[in-house]
Amino acid sequence: MANQGTLILPDWLIQRAGDPPRNSWGVRILGSTIDDVADHKTLVARYPEDKLQRIPESVLAPGFVNAHMHAYGVLAHGIPLAHAPTGFWPFLEDFWWPKVEDALDHEMIRAATDLQCARMLMSGVTTFYDCLEAPHALSGCLATQAEVVRQHGMRAILSFEATERVSSENGELGLQENVEFIQAHRNDPLISGLMCYHTTFTCSEPFVRRAFELAREHGTLVHAHVSEGTYEPEHNLRQHGMRTVTYYDHLGVSGPDLLASQCVQLDEAEIALMGERDIRMAHMPLSNCEVGGGIAPVPELLAQDVTVGLGSDGYIDDYFEIMRGAFLIHKATHLDPQVMPAQTVWRLATEGGAQALGLDRVGRIEPGWQADFQLIDAAVPTPLTAENLYDQLLLYRNASNVLATWVAGRLRYQDGKLVDADFQALRAHAAEAAGRLWAAA
Repeated sequence: MANQGTLILPDWLIQRAGDPPRNSWGVRILGSTIDDVADHKTLVARYPEDKLQRIPESVLAPGFVNAHMHAYGVLAHGIPLAHAPTGFWPFLEDFWWPKVEDALDHEMIRAATDLQCARMLMSGVTTFYDCLEAPHALSGCLATQAEVVRQHGMRAILSFEATERVSSENGELGLQENVEFIQAHRNDPLISGLMCYHTTFTCSEPFVRRAFELAREHGTLVHAHVSEGTYEPEHNLRQHGMRTVTYYDHLGVSGPDLLASQCVQLDEAEIALMGERDIRMAHMPLSNCEVGGGIAPVPELLAQDVTVGLGSDGYIDDYFEIMRGAFLIHKATHLDPQVMPAQTVWRLATEGGAQALGLDRVGRIEPGWQADFQLIDAAVPTPLTAENLYDQLLLYRNASNVLATWVAGRLRYQDGKLVDADFQALRAHAAEAAGRLWAAA
């Protein structure tokens, strides 16, 4: 039948993260979008000819939106080091740049993206934003990534992290990589691009201004890492007499077109400025700890109505672990168990991330919205209720408890198996690529 849809009837439905979950409610999928949301009895009565899936002991929830990651980072997991980095700057200068980013080639990028798309689908992630920095793999590396993403059917925004740390000519190649990709995917329903550069300490003022000019010309956001550690604000105080966010405001580029990731080391004036200028933010709670950068003032930013998404940074890839990090770290920092409640974390992980990335009708289970969602095993030890469901799932579920993942109405992962890929083959390919990377390092 031309108008036959699919009914998915779980025990519980999270329609919009933060709202009370609904017991015995489900969804109707028609094509790539959500057609109807109602209680089980109503849906079955309205659409008697639809395909029907009843899934007891499960929760249907919006797919997670990974608002910031580096897919290539998986190749560096466990890389042997003679000496561990002693701080944020040595982490970049002595390890990440020379031993990881500078050694990447197209085949490594392909293998890493392939594996990470699979792992995200297995973790309930339906949408992600990726930053690729591989200065010696220019050009065409974003097209390589897009080819892989399309095979997995995921919703993605891809960008190249342009930088002048190699040379000004290499930086320009990075900007043009973004421009060409944005143009090539202007009308793509699943894959798009944005403008991206690294930081103010690897990019000159003219370079930053040019990135924003190109973004305005092509109608996209601009992404940059902002004050991931103490190094960048100290650099800008030395060079410009002001901290990073204030420096962006001085340049006239702070505003809703700026997607600032990390934002760990901010002072009160910068926090207020981010709210006043509607700067978007992506929060990486676990990777910020790993590099010793600190803990981002996310509760304070939310109090200023800053749009915040949640990201993995390509570090810990089980998205439930990332949510737990955001849930627990800020409670400890503020000595307050009521800070960052579970409902707030779920919102950052879904609709908040979509809003931070400028995506429309992504992150909720609403009629007319994209049919991007996940099914979670709800067989926790104690009863689920509308009052405890967010906390129970956040604290006691993991990627292994994701039963199925749909993107744009299409099933992409179910019962431990990818629909369109062999996970073990992807893992073997990534391990081979990691071996070559480690040998080069």
